Amino acid sequence: MSSRILVSLRIAAPPEVVFDAFVDDIAVWWRPNGLFAFTPRSPGVMAFEDGRLVERLSSGKVFEVGVVSVWERGVRLVFGWRQATFATDMNTEVEVRFEAVGAGTRVTVEHRGWDSVPAPHVARHSFPNTVFLARHGEWWRSLLAGLAAQAGSVHLGAGDKGRL
Repeated sequence: MSSRILVSLRIAAPPEVVFDAFVDDIAVWWRPNGLFAFTPRSPGVMAFEDGRLVERLSSGKVFEVGVVSVWERGVRLVFGWRQATFATDMNTEVEVRFEAVGAGTRVTVEHRGWDSVPAPHVARHSFPNTVFLARHGEWWRSLLAGLAAQAGSVHLGAGDKGRL
C-alpha cells in the first residue's frame, strides 16, 4: 500500500491521557473538513461507541465510519474509515500509535489503504494522488493539533500529580 498518510505530533501529556482524549473527547477536538465529509449530510458529531467510530447526524441518523479492530489504551488504536460513497471493496484504515517520549506522547496517525479508492472517485475530488494525500495529511495535522489542545487541557485539569 503506497497511498497512505503518515503524520505525527508530540503532545505534552502521558499516553493514557492522550488516548482517552482521542476516544472520549473526539466530539470536542474533531474539526470537520468539507472536502472529506463522510456523508452528503455531514458534519455530524463524532463518537466511538459499541466498537465503532460513528458520525451522529443532526437528523438523528448514525453513519458508521468504521469498526475498531485494535483498542490498546495508551498504546494503539486501529479502526476502519469509509465514506458513504465508498463501494464495498474500498477500505481504508487508520492506525493511531501513542508512544511515550519523555513526559509527553508522540501520536502517530497512519491512514492507509487509499489505493483501494480509484483516483476518479468523488472522495478524491479529482486530485492527483500526491495532492490528495497532502491535503488529507494537512487535515490530519489539524485534527492532531485539536487533540493536543484537548489533551493538554484535560491533563492540566487533572491536578498536580503527573503534571508536566
